Amino acid sequence: MMFGALLVMEGIPYFGFPKAVKQWAHWIHSLPEKKMRAIGFGIMAVGIVLILAIRDILS
Repeated sequence: MMFGALLVMEGIPYFGFPKAVKQWAHWIHSLPEKKMRAIGFGIMAVGIVLILAIRDILS
């Protein structure tokens, strides 16, 4: 169930905004690895915080 929801969420930008996705991909390609790692770490940290917050709210 969760994997299906993840696939739906991942597909929304490609379906709804293909031009913007292409521009974003070009921007990502131009970033240095160090900056990409920092962005990735930040996204993971926000995801973990959201998971913990929602878990606490639901329990």
